[in-house]
Amino acid sequence: MPTEATPSRSPLNRLEARLAGYRPTTRIRERGCVLAVGDGVAWIGRLPSAALDEVITLEEGSRALVFHLGRELVGAILLHQSDRLTAGTGAELSGSRPSIPAGDSLLGRVVDPLGRPLDGGEPPADCIRREIFGPSAPILARSFVNSPLYTGTTIVDTMIPVGRGQRQLIIGGSSTGKSSLALDAVISQKGNGVLCVYVLIGQKRSKGVAIVETLREAGALPHTTVVVAEAFELPGLKYLAPFAGCALAEEWMQRGRDTLIVYDDLSLHAQTYREVSLILRRPPGREAYPGDIFSLHARLLERSTVLAASHGGGSMTALPIIEIQQGELAAYIPTNLISITDGQIYLDQQLFSAGFLPAIDITRSVSRIGGKAQHQRVKEEVGRMKLDYLQFLELELFTRFGARLEASVEARIRRGRLLRELLRQERRAPLPVEYQLAWLIAFNEGMLDKKKPEEIAGVTKRLAAAVAGSSCTLESDRDAWLALVSQALADDGGMNGQQA
Repeated sequence: MPTEATPSRSPLNRLEARLAGYRPTTRIRERGCVLAVGDGVAWIGRLPSAALDEVITLEEGSRALVFHLGRELVGAILLHQSDRLTAGTGAELSGSRPSIPAGDSLLGRVVDPLGRPLDGGEPPADCIRREIFGPSAPILARSFVNSPLYTGTTIVDTMIPVGRGQRQLIIGGSSTGKSSLALDAVISQKGNGVLCVYVLIGQKRSKGVAIVETLREAGALPHTTVVVAEAFELPGLKYLAPFAGCALAEEWMQRGRDTLIVYDDLSLHAQTYREVSLILRRPPGREAYPGDIFSLHARLLERSTVLAASHGGGSMTALPIIEIQQGELAAYIPTNLISITDGQIYLDQQLFSAGFLPAIDITRSVSRIGGKAQHQRVKEEVGRMKLDYLQFLELELFTRFGARLEASVEARIRRGRLLRELLRQERRAPLPVEYQLAWLIAFNEGMLDKKKPEEIAGVTKRLAAAVAGSSCTLESDRDAWLALVSQALADDGGMNGQQA
């Protein structure tokens, strides 16, 4: 027997309600035609109403994105290409812009720039769709960078600090540890409540698999989403990848969460943009890049910020990576990104070859706003350490000529060499900020002055173990920290004595 509610839900009633509201009108629908296709792009005619960044659906199942508007033809980059796509295929405007599913169900997943799973799992469920080319937050919705983001790298957390919402460029030559530095930053967020997005643009599949496995082994995959556009993918997907990852992080930021996004790397993204632009006959500029390459990356990185408390208080910290050739910092794309970001971490090929890891060149690295976000206790201990270290490097260079030195200069060189050993760090071994405070206090109090450089590695391990087993925090009294450090170094001296 039908209940009272049943009739309103029946198909006949729904059809009747639909027909009651139906009014016959004239509908105009444009139907275009693919005139040429190849190299990941398509030329389409008879679509006079097409708009930039609008998705085009092709009748055999392919999809494309409007990238160039001509007088007669539309240039589109393919987002999905079937084997049946040829000249003569029909095309229609979808009226929508590209979007990606966003939400907590994407944590721990590996997806492509359109949100399709690449890890063999089911498509993400219970997600909203978010526009990939969304606008950045308005000025009135933003706040100042005032909270630190710890990367787990000693040099960065002490001398080149990064704040939440900052855009810090990682720049260096090939195989100098750029991705390792970014991976350590992602791993270091484990348990800190910071959600991460790692975007791989135009990388080999072997590198993508290695990064995912590293994150899984370190227990960092549950708070991370990996967006992958491999080297053999269509240029359209590689073009979309950083914007898609940004949209994911932006969704969490607007929910009040702190996020970290890594773009690995933007030099390949720029090359993809140049390739597509040249194929679509856009006028080339410097180094054959199109004239809007600067605004492309500025539009992307401008979306990283700190939201005001009235807008949720979330943040998005960006670590874009870029590769330079033969140490040439003055190339077009590197100078563009240096001017867009809030500082850079420069990794040097010679330091890497000499075995100084991480191979960060402190003389060429800078953080323009991170100091304002650094914790006051760490900031007080670091003080002039960066300047003193740079002076030590100059003095050490001077001693190579065999000049006779004063006792004070010899003491400064000896302390500089100890400091250099303290800054060494193995990869995949991020260290907490409490450890940074411990070694800073030990160094500033002269507790390490009698140590030899080759003994520093053992001292740092003992300090790290002592910090891990203590209850001291950054808010603890300095006397408590002095007692902890003294005890750790005393135990170290006892062990050395027993070994002797």
